[in-house]
Amino acid sequence: MVVPSGRISRLAAFALIFAAHCVSAGAPAAGPRALLNKPAPDFAVTDLNNQPLRLSSFRGKVVLLNFWATWCAPCETEMPAFTAWQRQYGPEGLQVIGISMDDESAPVRRLAKLLKLNYPAAMGDAHLGARYGGVLGLPLTFLIDRDGIIRARFQGNAGLPRIERRMKELLSRP
Repeated sequence: MVVPSGRISRLAAFALIFAAHCVSAGAPAAGPRALLNKPAPDFAVTDLNNQPLRLSSFRGKVVLLNFWATWCAPCETEMPAFTAWQRQYGPEGLQVIGISMDDESAPVRRLAKLLKLNYPAAMGDAHLGARYGGVLGLPLTFLIDRDGIIRARFQGNAGLPRIERRMKELLSRP
């Protein structure tokens, strides 16, 4: 099939504009896997306790960054484990951070209280999700090393033992 050269030019222009839009919006051009072994995008939000929360303030710690929602059953299953890990591994340098992708904060506050979260949780949005490659399925968990580099990404029901094993590897490094 022969495509008229004018059509190829329009398609190429569209592709370039789309790629530029994605990059300018903070989404990596190669998709979510492109974030691995690169600096974690910094963000500053207000947590559910109205305290400032900035990712870069946790440099020197291993960060488990978890995107979740109240309507996500696997998310609700993981969160008690993350609470236990914060208690158990916090003294070794772990910091869990939860980012809810819910539209309203009231159900998020209720669930956080019910689960007795002992780590900061905040409301996320499409812009923050885009900076992390697009949050198209929940839960989505990133492990960030002490230098602020994303070392692992777990999409969906990845299995708590896999996450914990990788987290412990990162904690064992100075």
